[in-house]
Amino acid sequence: LLKNQIPIRTFSEWNENRVGFEEIDLVGHDGGLAKGDFAHTLNWTDVKCCWSEQVAVINKAQVHVFAGIERIRGRLPFPLLGIDSDSGSEFTNAHLYRYCIAEKITFARGRPGKKNDNPFIEQKNDSIVRNWVGYGRFDTQLQVDILNELYELLRLYTNFFLPVMKLKKKIRIGSKIRKIHDRATAPYKRILRARDVSKKVKNKLKAQYITLSLVKLKEQIDEVLKRLKSTPLKG
Repeated sequence: LLKNQIPIRTFSEWNENRVGFEEIDLVGHDGGLAKGDFAHTLNWTDVKCCWSEQVAVINKAQVHVFAGIERIRGRLPFPLLGIDSDSGSEFTNAHLYRYCIAEKITFARGRPGKKNDNPFIEQKNDSIVRNWVGYGRFDTQLQVDILNELYELLRLYTNFFLPVMKLKKKIRIGSKIRKIHDRATAPYKRILRARDVSKKVKNKLKAQYITLSLVKLKEQIDEVLKRLKSTPLKG
C-alpha cells in the first residue's frame, strides 16, 4: 500500500527543469562480500544543476538513511523540492513518506530493478563514489567517520571545480542511439545561471568559492583517502 502511495506527487509534479529535484541512491561498501553490516554511501544529485552530495552511514537501516537525508538537506545551498529514489525499504517507508508530506517535498520512486528510471544518480554512483572510494569493504564506525570527512571535502571539489556534461536528448539513427550532451560546466556555475535560484543563494556560493583552493582541496582529499585505506576492518 505504501509503495502505491509514494508515486502520487502530492505537492507538485516532478519538474526536472527546476533546481531542487534530487535523485538519491545507496552505494554499498561490502568489498564483494555482502555479509554482515557494512557501510553505505547515500548519494544524491540534483537533476537540473548536477550538484552532488554524499553521506556515509554505518548500514542501510531506515534510521541511519533518514539521518543522512536530513544531513544532506541541511547543507544543500538551495531548497529541497523533491526526491526520487528506488523502491528499497530504506527509502519507501512510512517515516520518510510522512516527513515528505509534512515538509511539502515531492516524493517519487523508480520501478524495482529498473536502473534507467534514475539515470542521473546511477552515473554519479560510478563517477564520484566508485571513482574516489573504490570497491573495498568498509564496516567500522571509524571508516564511516573518515568517509564523511572525505565527502565534506569532495562536495566542494566536485561541485565548485569539476565540469560535468548533462544529457540533453537521445536521437535514434537506424539501430543506433546518439546521445547529445550540453557543454561541460561545473554545478556551481550551473546554479549561477539558473533563473529559479535566488540571488541570496548565488551570492553565498560566490563568497564561498573565493575562499576555496583547488590545489589545497586535492591535497586534503588525498590525505584522507590515504588514512581511509590504512584503517583495519572489523575484527
